[in-house]
Amino acid sequence: MIGRHAAIREHFLHQARACDDLGSPFTARLCGALSATLDTSTAAGRRALDWPGDPRADALALRLCGGLHALVLSEADAALMAVYPPAQTDEPTLARSLPGALDRNDARLLASLDSAPQTNEIGRSGMLLPGFLAIARETRLPLALHEIGASAGLNMLFDRFSYRYGDRVWGDAASPVQLQPDIRDACPPLDGHIEILSRRGCDIAPVDVTDAAARLRLRSYVWADQTARLARLEAAMNLEAETPVSVERSDAAGFVRRALKTRQPGSVFALFHSIMWQYMPEASRAAIETELSKAGAGADARSPIAWLRMEPLDTKDPHATLSLTLWPDGHTRRLAACDYHGRWIAWWGE
Repeated sequence: MIGRHAAIREHFLHQARACDDLGSPFTARLCGALSATLDTSTAAGRRALDWPGDPRADALALRLCGGLHALVLSEADAALMAVYPPAQTDEPTLARSLPGALDRNDARLLASLDSAPQTNEIGRSGMLLPGFLAIARETRLPLALHEIGASAGLNMLFDRFSYRYGDRVWGDAASPVQLQPDIRDACPPLDGHIEILSRRGCDIAPVDVTDAAARLRLRSYVWADQTARLARLEAAMNLEAETPVSVERSDAAGFVRRALKTRQPGSVFALFHSIMWQYMPEASRAAIETELSKAGAGADARSPIAWLRMEPLDTKDPHATLSLTLWPDGHTRRLAACDYHGRWIAWWGE
């Protein structure tokens, strides 16, 4: 068991390095402190250290970080709040504070380990928009949006956001959601008109942003020192109240199979997803690819199918890749390299 515990502690350290690379020094310090201090004196500590699955694939560290952040956001633990941003807390101080926090909140933190993180990262819309524009330019048809792994469905509202890529802009300048990713290499083309015909999505655990507890859970998975991400999330959740989207509780493969049967001539069936593909079972991924290929064989210019995804080509990649497959020709293009949280985009071209 000691060997297993060492592997779990190394997982927390690996997550710390990843958080540092992704611009969250506080969460990096938090993961480092958890690696050093987790023990078997609490039920949450025992469950984490004895985690039976792959801790990286299951995002174990981020489950526990989300549970701790939820305590802070709900003002449930004053001592823990005192060491969270905006406080500038070093790792040794965090390490001294965490055992007491875990002991005081053991039941809540144990429950937090049940759920995989859902970030519904709004910044990813800044990576997806150029892909949607490419679809619109090439098909000249309205888009019937279908998102898998949609969480609360906030990225289905991408056309309601404001974007700036260098000196080029797109969208509603007055939108409460303002995205400004850094540009590496070429600026993505922003010409083309997007018309959204419908917005449907699925998730195995959809988030209802009209529910206060669900909103808290969604906010808790945003890293505590990334206040701009938290503000974007809050603004997007408020926008959804004005433009409702449909997110059904379903596995992705079943949703895609059913949705493809509803295709209408004169519109693009646009399936998209971001940073969720690797978390699905291989059988589900294969089923979706099969369904798309079968439907794509019958697609034509009046009823095209687009598959847009922002996913790493390999789970070890330091960035995601924006890929587009458009039927009837079925050719796949790699459009851009993307930061996982949408901080930068490197456009490769269409």
